[in-house]
Amino acid sequence: MDKPILTLGHSPDPDDAFMFYALAHELIPSHGFKFQHILQDIQTLNERATRGELDISAISIHAYAYVSDQYALLPSGASMGDGYGPMLVAKEAFSKQEIAQKKIAIPGTMTSAFLALQLWLNRPAAAFNYVVVPFDQIFHAIRSGEAEVGLIIHEGQLTYKNEGLRLCEDLGVWWGRENEGLPLPLGGNVVHKRFEARVRAKIAEILAASIEYSLSHRAEAVQYALRFARDMGVELADQFVGMYVNHWTVDYGEKGRESIRRFLTRAYESGLIAHRQELEFVGS
Repeated sequence: MDKPILTLGHSPDPDDAFMFYALAHELIPSHGFKFQHILQDIQTLNERATRGELDISAISIHAYAYVSDQYALLPSGASMGDGYGPMLVAKEAFSKQEIAQKKIAIPGTMTSAFLALQLWLNRPAAAFNYVVVPFDQIFHAIRSGEAEVGLIIHEGQLTYKNEGLRLCEDLGVWWGRENEGLPLPLGGNVVHKRFEARVRAKIAEILAASIEYSLSHRAEAVQYALRFARDMGVELADQFVGMYVNHWTVDYGEKGRESIRRFLTRAYESGLIAHRQELEFVGS
């Protein structure tokens, strides 16, 4: 009998590759399931989640506000900015007031980075000038003059100085300063609610095992993740993986869950999302 095939969407980035290394190479028990890995950028995965297309997917926490009727959060798989996060960079160090008047290149309207930007500016998207650019083209957008400021995510946070750019604001630092040191919730994994509770729980167990395997076999998992690292050597890739695959990723814990609640509640109270969110985690 053929194993049931589950579609699993995640981004083609070192941190996600590291997270799913054991699963991709069948190094852990799959409990009768087969996983079809679908690699797409986070904005595309967010959009697909609104249509309920994938069984399991990485999504932005911002996007969860638009898919919580269809998907439940898995307790593992978080990307949290613990004292760091998406950054605003430019050719010169602009102030918040100046940035509010500039054209900003953003990596997608459903990304958590963009929601954090709106909260930081204290204004909705309609009240400032931005252009959507693939995340790996934001540096080019600044160099070419298409935008004056870039909202960078992923490895750009470690490489922007090499592009001759200056940091204007780190939104993870800002969020922690405003919220008693809580991490900025950026991404998570979700599973579709069409699966019954016991199946969702088993999927959660498998994905958690994959993360724990990689953390326990770090060197080999980082070597695998290097295939997905753009212009990064092993040292930089290992640093990047460590930023976004760590104890928060194994389990959000109460602090991580509280940070999500605050993030989405503030967004609702600011009129940036339409509904107050009740978090639904698998197994809780």
